[in-house]
This record gives sequence, structure tokens and C-alpha cells, in this order.
Amino acid sequence: MPVNRAELFQRLDELGIATSTVEHDAVFTVAESDQLNRDLPGGHTKNLFLKDAKGRLFLVVAESHAKVDMKKFHKRLGSARLSFGKPDLLEATLGVQPGSVTAFSLINDTDGLVSVVIDEKLVAFETINCHPLINTATTAIATQDLLTFMRATGHEPRVMDLEEPPVDEALGI
Repeated sequence: MPVNRAELFQRLDELGIATSTVEHDAVFTVAESDQLNRDLPGGHTKNLFLKDAKGRLFLVVAESHAKVDMKKFHKRLGSARLSFGKPDLLEATLGVQPGSVTAFSLINDTDGLVSVVIDEKLVAFETINCHPLINTATTAIATQDLLTFMRATGHEPRVMDLEEPPVDEALGI
């Protein structure tokens, strides 16, 4: 049974991590959340649940307007070709439904199947805003506390520039 929102907040409290949460109508896309984001300071996220051709799973926590080139991003990750993970795999692995994917969902990956990548542009913010396992609320958390939370779930975040071209392209090769 996946962790629910109340259990997530309990775990954050146990870790000594302070958060603040705002309730709102359900949002499923960056465009839908843009109006809400104007009222909430800090970095805002979009989250990509990806599977590579070898079956490896990734959660990419990107700044909400980052442009991730899916046809080339796998080279930067050192993975096989990437596609979006199916909803049943998402629910089985991260315990959330499409539209509610969040960095907080790592709490449900108790088997450590998912590698997490976080956008360096997002890490530059003091505060990051994430859904608390459901897309009808947004929770603000200090960036360093989010990284601490990820590590506490057994996931070492890989921080990288998600929009940087692969080395061969940057060199014109």
C-alpha cells in the first residue's frame, strides 16, 4: 500500500523538515499550474517518469518550463532510449497516478528501482514547490530539505542541466 499524504507529512516531520502547503483545484499540466505558480514563490516542477529500453526507471524533476529533448536526453543519462513509463508501472513503483508525479513519490519506491535526476536550474532556488502525492495541493520545501528527503528515501539525486546538449553536439561532432 503506497504512503498517503498524511504519512508523507509525518515522515517529513520525523526528518525535521518544515513545509507549507496550499490547497487548489487539480492541475495536470504546467500550463494549468502557471496561474497558481505566480502566487507561490520558489521553483516549480514538472516531473517525468521515464523507462529506458533496458527497463531502467528514472524520475526527472525538472524546472516547470525546462525543455527536455527526449530523443537526446538518454545520451546524457548514459541510458538506452527513453519513453514515458506506463500508468500502471507508475502506480506500482511510485504509488501515484498520472498528473500527481512528484519528487515526494520517491517515498513509495522502497525497492530503489527509480533513479532520480533533478534539474540544476531548480536546485538554484531556495524553495521548491511539489505536489504532496496528489495534484490538488502544492507543498513548498527548502531545496536542501528536498535533497535530504530524497536521500532519506534511499535515492541519491543526480543534479544536472537538463537542457545542455550532449557533448558530441556541443563540440559540433
